[in-house]
Amino acid sequence: MEANVLTVPGLYGSGPEHWQTIWEKLPGFKRIEQQNWDAPALKDWVQTIEEAVTEAGPDVVIAAHSLGCIALVHWARQTQQQIRGALLVAPADAERPGFPEAATGFTPIPLEPLPFKSIVVSSTNDEFASLQRAQSFADAWGSRFVNAGEIGHINAASKLGEWPIGQKLVTELVMNWQTL
Repeated sequence: MEANVLTVPGLYGSGPEHWQTIWEKLPGFKRIEQQNWDAPALKDWVQTIEEAVTEAGPDVVIAAHSLGCIALVHWARQTQQQIRGALLVAPADAERPGFPEAATGFTPIPLEPLPFKSIVVSSTNDEFASLQRAQSFADAWGSRFVNAGEIGHINAASKLGEWPIGQKLVTELVMNWQTL
């Protein structure tokens, strides 16, 4: 059975050159549209994720980016829904000094194992979370950790295009989710 992939962008959404937006043009990929990308409230984002997963069913894989990763981790703590797995790319450290105040309710960041297979991807020079902090998230969440090298926040500015490495990781979650 083939899984659908839902994308969960972060703060401000993902623009036209972001890998998530590019992936959403592929069959089986769909964005979870939030009502407010610029001043998000956690409870609203979690509710929207819940609705999208309920509609998609348990064979879904989620590809989250930045603050979308943190929203997904909060969602995982309170849902009864099941998913195949999640790719958590460049999780934003919402607890760091200077994090945008417009995003409310995302702290404290849950640090319990996720109830599904997951892969955390981070870079060595992400300005929104250090490599060490991302590794600590992966450890706490029970996720496999992938160091993507020096590619920034793994967003449109990283100029990844279709980001084949990320597609490979999603495919692992879709196809081999029982063996990760």
